[in-house]
Amino acid sequence: MRRPRFAIVTVGGTNGKGSTATMCDAMLRAGGYRVGTYTSPHLIRYNERVRVNGAMATDAELCAAFARIEAKRGAARLTYFEYGTLAALDIFRSHEVDVAVLEVGMGGRLDAVNAVDPDVAVVTSIGIDHTNWLGPDRESIGREKAGIFRAGRPAICGDAQPPVTIIETAGQVGASLYLYGRDFQARAGEGGWSFQCRDRTRSGLPFPALRGDCQLRNAACALTALEMLADRFPLTQAHIRAGLLAAFVPGRFQVLPGVPPTILDVAHNPQAAEALAANLKQHRALGRTYAVFGMLIDKAIADVARALADQIDGWYVATLTGPRAASADQVAERLSQAGVRAPVTRFARVIDAYEAARAQAAPTDRIVVFGSFYTVGDILAHLGVNPA
Repeated sequence: MRRPRFAIVTVGGTNGKGSTATMCDAMLRAGGYRVGTYTSPHLIRYNERVRVNGAMATDAELCAAFARIEAKRGAARLTYFEYGTLAALDIFRSHEVDVAVLEVGMGGRLDAVNAVDPDVAVVTSIGIDHTNWLGPDRESIGREKAGIFRAGRPAICGDAQPPVTIIETAGQVGASLYLYGRDFQARAGEGGWSFQCRDRTRSGLPFPALRGDCQLRNAACALTALEMLADRFPLTQAHIRAGLLAAFVPGRFQVLPGVPPTILDVAHNPQAAEALAANLKQHRALGRTYAVFGMLIDKAIADVARALADQIDGWYVATLTGPRAASADQVAERLSQAGVRAPVTRFARVIDAYEAARAQAAPTDRIVVFGSFYTVGDILAHLGVNPA
């Protein structure tokens, strides 16, 4: 594939890659640069995956891009994700973006976005997920995620305890490795935080608009990536502040207004569930917390439930749609295996589970919807909330 003219930041990782990609996008746009972002999966509409300067690609743009790809592919057989990635790159080319931020779908080495060489590669974190494809442990998974590193290019890792394979792969390919805690870091202070990347320090930064302690590390990853591009795309302190405050990712500890409040979180693996549990503990409810919970059958359902069991007073479990969906009965069985003691009620649809939780909840209670992008997407669509 011919190298695009625009700069490329590729962001992978088990958790945090969507937030990191969005903060890169927001800070660059605050600096006046034209930015294309490609993320996955979507919550309601496919168009969410491809954005130029924050605006979703239109149906017409996507269809035209797919038609151009189909006309050129010849005998090549393309997967769903390969079609989507090529369409995004084609749209970014037509809009003449300055920078494209590409989020890895799964893994890294064999992911479709890895067909183009990044100027900067970021691996935010390494947790246990997609073990059928990436391997059974963090070392195996780390090796796959480090597949986006390139010779002579910056490679950033935001995991505080990176697998050895991250370091080994960077050395083998000749990438310039930046490790969190060694080469860059974030330090929270009173009313703000500071960022340090080797000999560069930025102080007095506002906490990201994205909620959760993990977002500081994601913000540090994003800032480190942009420091690597500063000779071509310089940013002032004001641009960085504006971007951190503007960045928004639906479904990441997203609190919807209303009584009782609803929290949406796409947490679907143990690492993300632990982060969600920490956020719920930090932001306590006056009353009870009810979970609306649905997951895919190939996910670690019991481990996710175990991470959140102490924070949940009642479980409303539902069957998701699609061939990989776990049934409500299967979810309830996994909760039992996890030692969950709070009451568990089963529903055929996520919407039914949510409405039952709302009927049960008092004004001082709260509802947490989590377990999958499908779970959160169903509720966003049900409530008519725009994920843009």
